[in-house]
Amino acid sequence: MSSAGADAASSAESDRPDLLRLHGLRFFGHHGVSAAERRAGGEFIVDLDVEADLSRALVTDDVADTVNYVELYAVIREIVELREYHLLEVMASEIAADLLRLPHVRRVRLRVAKPPRLPAQDKGFAVEIVRPS
Repeated sequence: MSSAGADAASSAESDRPDLLRLHGLRFFGHHGVSAAERRAGGEFIVDLDVEADLSRALVTDDVADTVNYVELYAVIREIVELREYHLLEVMASEIAADLLRLPHVRRVRLRVAKPPRLPAQDKGFAVEIVRPS
């Protein structure tokens, strides 16, 4: 590859965001439109993609220079397990807002799902948001 081609490839790679992924996080929470659904509680599954600049961490090998996935998990757990929402959309938005306050987090793609609640459902319901969009 020519020097110009290598530079273009390197530039294209650096333009792509670094991603951290936490998928299949399971929590028990008390959310739903009806009081009965909130009272009974249920399982909620969270999939998270975080865009971050990891370039410094790649040089230092120091967790302080990256997004600590333990902190991501703690934020999600607190919101899903300790708070109560009528709508998954609001819960997902709150999770995203809190995650964006963490160091190095630039953007989040978040999916929150709950198991089927309707007789005709076999895959449940989910909401997916991207912040900032």
